[in-house]
Amino acid sequence: MPSRELEYPKQPYSTVKRLNDRARYSLETIHGIINSSPFLNVAFQDSTSPFPAVLPMIGQMGSFSRPSADLGDVLDLYLHGYVSSRLMSLSRSSSSSSSEEGTPLTITATLLDGYVLSLTPNSHSYNYRSAILFGFAVPVTDPAEKLWAMELVTNSVVPSRYQNTRTPPNNAEMQSTSILRVKIKAGSAKIRSGEPHDERGDMNNQEIREKTWVGVVPAWMQFGEPVAGGYNQAEEVPGYLESWRVEGNEERRREAYEAVKEGGKGKKGEGDK
Repeated sequence: MPSRELEYPKQPYSTVKRLNDRARYSLETIHGIINSSPFLNVAFQDSTSPFPAVLPMIGQMGSFSRPSADLGDVLDLYLHGYVSSRLMSLSRSSSSSSSEEGTPLTITATLLDGYVLSLTPNSHSYNYRSAILFGFAVPVTDPAEKLWAMELVTNSVVPSRYQNTRTPPNNAEMQSTSILRVKIKAGSAKIRSGEPHDERGDMNNQEIREKTWVGVVPAWMQFGEPVAGGYNQAEEVPGYLESWRVEGNEERRREAYEAVKEGGKGKKGEGDK
């Protein structure tokens, strides 16, 4: 853990403008949101298309040179994908040019904690935690780093899964998989928590208040009971998998209910969106 809380520098493209009291620039906060998201939205510009491309991808923050680095440390983002995908091919082309830092990417993640129901549709909102990162991606070419990143990403999906499967990947698997290392230049988070906030005029309307229920419906991603595959021969669900499922469900449930109470985070005051 660093001796002081590190923050990403505020750049024109990364600074939160609207409802900026909800903004966070802490590395620990941003990295935590990124690493808790089951997938990331990765945006890039392909010169062959007039439109920006956005792909859902699996990724994880980490440091190959400092594997034990904390979430509050400076970290890289590792993205996993198929070798011939458009983004991977574009990144290989960019990395071959000495004038390029890599392929510019914008990465976002959002975690939903609740539906915030107010007196009027215009004041409805969500309790949420969102993060955005800006960086340059290059393909990982070192075999040791690539193997480390594949383990990192696999275990970010289900902890200890890598160690409880057939590993290491064979040559065909290594050749068909690409890993991108994204050096982060800037980032920010935006967090909303607490109860509904309505305009003073609606709050003074007793008729509206008496007929309209207001409050928060907590929300979280829930893992169901594992269903064995048709060719499964393991006798029971392994303990590491069941612990991850049960503990993860409880942690996300707790976070959703805690978000209802934390009205001080990003509170706008009157009205809300």
